[in-house]
Amino acid sequence: MLVYKFGGTSVGSVVNMNHVKDIINTKEKKVVVLSAMSGTTNALVEISELIKANALQTATTKIKVLQQTYNATVVDLISDKALRREVTTYVVSVFSALLKTVHQPHSIGLHNTIVANGELLSTFMFSRLLQQEGVKVGLLPALDFMRIDRTNEPDLFYIKQNLERLMLQNQDADIYITQGFICLDVVGQVTNLQRGGSDYTATIIGAAIAADEVQIWTDIDGFHNNDPRFVNDTKALSHLSYDEAAELAYFGAKILHPQTVMPVRSLDIPLRLKNTMAPTAHGTLITNQTHGEGIKAIAAKDNITAIKIKSVRMLLAHGFLKKVFEIFEKYETSIDMITTSEIAVSLTIDNTTHLEPITEELEKFATVEIDDYMSIVCLVGNQIIFHPDTPELFQVLQDVNVRMIAYGGSNNNISLLVNTSDKLETLKKLQRYVFEESVVVH
Repeated sequence: MLVYKFGGTSVGSVVNMNHVKDIINTKEKKVVVLSAMSGTTNALVEISELIKANALQTATTKIKVLQQTYNATVVDLISDKALRREVTTYVVSVFSALLKTVHQPHSIGLHNTIVANGELLSTFMFSRLLQQEGVKVGLLPALDFMRIDRTNEPDLFYIKQNLERLMLQNQDADIYITQGFICLDVVGQVTNLQRGGSDYTATIIGAAIAADEVQIWTDIDGFHNNDPRFVNDTKALSHLSYDEAAELAYFGAKILHPQTVMPVRSLDIPLRLKNTMAPTAHGTLITNQTHGEGIKAIAAKDNITAIKIKSVRMLLAHGFLKKVFEIFEKYETSIDMITTSEIAVSLTIDNTTHLEPITEELEKFATVEIDDYMSIVCLVGNQIIFHPDTPELFQVLQDVNVRMIAYGGSNNNISLLVNTSDKLETLKKLQRYVFEESVVVH
């Protein structure tokens, strides 16, 4: 069985939904994971924030405007009269419930419930589109099987048991439709897997049913060797290993949620990235196999804050690093990069929620310097730190103001910390040096 995931752009219009319908209407039995229609999640987040700010009339107006958009979509999408009535009734029920939330006390639970409606709407409409085409379809509510545990990790046993139960109840279906992103927490409240989490949903499902392959369909033809938003003439990569893909996703390649590869890697389930607008293109196939050596791709991660922790007694202070790490652990703040000298530790974080208390605790035994508006530029490839051409890469750094370098922590990754204002030029210089001049085999 296959698992397909389609993002918000892929189901963002009637034309695109029909395109997705044609892509999935093949002989293989499959589970199809859908995001909310593009723009819907942002609109629902805005509505939630308006309720929180007590701007109730504006929130009500936003809800009604969004409902009009969906009413028009239903008319264009569903021609069968009985199915159109059913979908219209469902849309009315969703937006009636949304209007009631305007007068409820705001909470994180209410926020998550509001935001979840995007996926519920897209999957219901799309399932009825398939029914209209004569496809045997089963709609599997994600909130009936997708759950995270106390550590916010997927509860794989619960997911597997309940997903198998739902699929058995709908065993005549050729295509199963479910929602990405949304899930329940350990106490049964609606929550989600964070932005981009539909990718993660797809691979969790893939692992639970031991899928033959998981396919992530988006609006770009796989991982590129650099960020096509900033650099011209990038090329799609036909193959990556799980390790390479995980590094690229974590360090800024927006095509994939950073945790996506985790569920399928241990089971050696292939993960393929495909372009909804160019379905015959190969895309990027991600497996345990490695293809070639040297630098294959470059990615960048913004909104990085650098912290330098300095103590003149550090060299002789047993347990200094332990004290530093315990503070970040206490505030559940992960570290991206770290370098050390005999008197200082420099590290980076991408979550500044608890930066103030972290700084206060660090200043009890060290001086602290903080720099924001930083970016991490990450170079990824199989065994790149051992490749003979890699050291030549540092020639380009003569023209770049590099604040930190992480080299050797991973065999597949070299990370450079630069000012965000220098990021674009850094990406372009590296593109020219690594790929256009063909210095490194890739």
